[in-house]
Amino acid sequence: MPYQSDSAVLLVNLGTPKAPTAREVRRYLRQFLMDRRVVDLPAVIWRTVLESVVLPVRSSKSAEKYQSIWLENGSPLAVYTAAQAAGVAAKLAERGLGTPRVEIAMRYGQPAVGAVLDSLRRDGIDRVLVVPLYPQYSVPTVASVIDEVARHALGAIHQLEYSMVHSYPTLPGYIEALALRAEEAWEAHGRPDFAAGHKMLLSFHGIPARLDQAGDPYRGQCEATAAALRQRLDLTEDQCLITFQSKFGPGQWLTPATIDTVARLGREGVARIDVACPGFAADCLETLEEIDLLNRGTYLAAKPDGLFVRHQCLNDHPAWIEALADLVESRLT
Repeated sequence: MPYQSDSAVLLVNLGTPKAPTAREVRRYLRQFLMDRRVVDLPAVIWRTVLESVVLPVRSSKSAEKYQSIWLENGSPLAVYTAAQAAGVAAKLAERGLGTPRVEIAMRYGQPAVGAVLDSLRRDGIDRVLVVPLYPQYSVPTVASVIDEVARHALGAIHQLEYSMVHSYPTLPGYIEALALRAEEAWEAHGRPDFAAGHKMLLSFHGIPARLDQAGDPYRGQCEATAAALRQRLDLTEDQCLITFQSKFGPGQWLTPATIDTVARLGREGVARIDVACPGFAADCLETLEEIDLLNRGTYLAAKPDGLFVRHQCLNDHPAWIEALADLVESRLT
């Protein structure tokens, strides 16, 4: 069945600064950290702390980190997200079902969700399928995207017809794409000798433990992804561990922490660890700097002769583009 000509697909990712400068990073972090889904402290108190303490310190430090991973054509996250949209559009056209418009938006930064939706409406689009590029649902990610789409609808005279992809932690094509990324890393570096104690870590972005305790399904969906990927790769829970990264603030977050785990494995003499980041659809600061630089350095400081292998994120891998196209097609036809 052909797609309706008034339909569009919106792929939404977290976001990125426009440039790796302290000014642009500060602008980006202000929007990100003022989202109540991300930091739910009282706004008046938190804004004061954010402007007087957090942003002055983090902006310059984060800008240096972004500089270390920036590509010639821009932020890795923006570059790969755009490639995913182009790939999905091309894949759907190949299938002979028409060519739906596929756009990208960033929850924080540009292109903004509301601005893209306004553009679609001006161009005669009436129906939009919103696909958050977070395979696992969580309050600070998918719920925040839903909030932003709802805010746009509340302010519109002519509302669009929305449908939302909630999560897809065990989508077969997604699991296959993760497995192929692992197998590509093993082709390049040799397969880990799990019988000899080598370990693989599946590092997901963390969330505050209180959200987990309040019923956020994120941890369970991460575990479902891990279970499906272990089955595909024929690994056990002891060989393939779940960890959580990117803790922000003083509160308790999901554990075990990736940084603590790589340090422990290094101290225990584990000769090789592989780290994959299944919750990230595109390589970004958290994978290219936090995992590949910070966590690698932490492990090697404890095990100087060890081997640390980071698996690429899905990016524009053909299997991932196929999986996204399958997901979109199932919702649009």
